[in-house]
Parts: sequence; structure tokens; C-alpha cells
Amino acid sequence: MDIVVCVKTNPDLQMMRVKDRVPVLEAVPCKVGDLEKNALEAALQLRDAAGGGKITAVTVAEGDRKIRETMKEALAIGADEALIVADAALEGADQAGIAAALAAALGRAGAFDLLLFGEGSSDGYSGQVPGRVAEILGLAQIGYARKLETVAAGGGSDGAGGAGIRAERSMGDVIEVLEAPFPVAVTVVSEINEPRLPSLMQIMKAGKKPVTELTLADVGLEAAAVAPRRSVVSNLAEEQARKHVMLEGDAARQAEALVAALVGEGVLGRA
Repeated sequence: MDIVVCVKTNPDLQMMRVKDRVPVLEAVPCKVGDLEKNALEAALQLRDAAGGGKITAVTVAEGDRKIRETMKEALAIGADEALIVADAALEGADQAGIAAALAAALGRAGAFDLLLFGEGSSDGYSGQVPGRVAEILGLAQIGYARKLETVAAGGGSDGAGGAGIRAERSMGDVIEVLEAPFPVAVTVVSEINEPRLPSLMQIMKAGKKPVTELTLADVGLEAAAVAPRRSVVSNLAEEQARKHVMLEGDAARQAEALVAALVGEGVLGRA
């Protein structure tokens, strides 16, 4: 069973700071996104159930990121090889550009049965890229999968690879079970599994796994194909102004002053 997992590397949000309401990304390390780790874990479980196969991690380098080093994390988790599209023209690319580059790269990845994504990235969480890639490639797409298993040609479950995928997803008030033949694109949510932590031996072996790095020209795209179609007007952290209201006196007077202040702010209604 051959599976491709599209991986986005994101700045480590726990290491990010905000200055003047603007996120400061300088010197912030990047890592594989949380939901992408769920997708990798799902791929590993499906491959193990099928008794073999290949897992390819594919990513697009946006801007000046040490993408090769970051992708070693995906290889350490269990991907067999990595494919990277890195090009200066991808700096500032929007979801349409990223999807175009991914779809072109997947043509170089060879035939596959299953294309996996995280439902959204840890930073923007637009959820647009999987659907755009599926549309470009002409694939059926199943979203919000919280359980996956392969199905045989006759429709029954099949641990040997099967002819399609069965996905379970929660849609709030109902649980849906969907099936689609291979090849198919699927996005997963965090409830699907608990991603494994790579061992020291797996981390060391990751550096020896094959990594192919391509430019846009290598995948048959020009810079104009990934030029952004939208611009970010503003991206500011929420403004938080503290009023520093001092409450003086004994406990009873402080309580009265607190109630009065809350009424004045409209937090509490007037009696």
C-alpha cells in the first residue's frame, strides 16, 4: 500500500513571542505540524495493517526555512522518503499557490493509493489546501476522518491493502461512514490517533533516508503559477488594554468598589 502524506512545517508557536501585537518569527524553529503527525501515524497504521508498502512525505518550502532538517522529523516518525519543493518564488505563496506546487510535486512522487493531509495547519488552519489539491488531481476527498480502514473490492474490511478506504467522521449530531476507491485524498483530525514518538535509533536512521529536493521548474511550474492571489491586509494579535483599577479600603469596601467597577464596564447589570 503506497501512501503519500502532505506535510506542512510550521513555526513552533510555543517559542514565538509577540511584540507590538506582531508575531516575531526570527530565530523561531520550525517543526512538523501537529495534525500532520496524526496523518503520518494513520499512514503507518494502515501500512502495517496492509503488511507493507511505502510512505512518502511531501512538502513545499515557503520562504527561508531549514526545510530539509525539519523533514527529518517526518522521516524519523516513519516515512520512508521525503520529497521537497523548494523555490524562492514560493515566498508569500497563498493556499492556491501551495496547492498548485503540491499537486505538481505529487506527479513526481509516482502512483499512490492514498493521499493524507491534516485537516488544517497549526498556524493558519485555513483547511483549503487539501481540497484544492484533490480538485487539481481529480481525486475524491473525504474530510474530518477520525477512523480509517481499507476495504476490499466487495466492500468488506481488508487488512491486506484493499481497493479503497472507509472513513468514519463526526459531523456534530451524526456519525458518518464513507467509502471511496483508491486513489483518494483524506484529511484527518486529532481524534484519529496518538502520534508515536520516534526513538533515538529512528532519529539517527532518518538522516540516511532518501530526500529529493526539487524546484518549481523541476515539477513543470513557472513562478506565475504560484504567485499569491490575495494579500494579507493585517495580522495583529488581539489588543489587550489593562485599566489597573485599584480597590482600596477593607474587604467590604473593596467588594463594593469591585461591583461598581463591573457595573460601570457593563459586565454586571444594574440592580
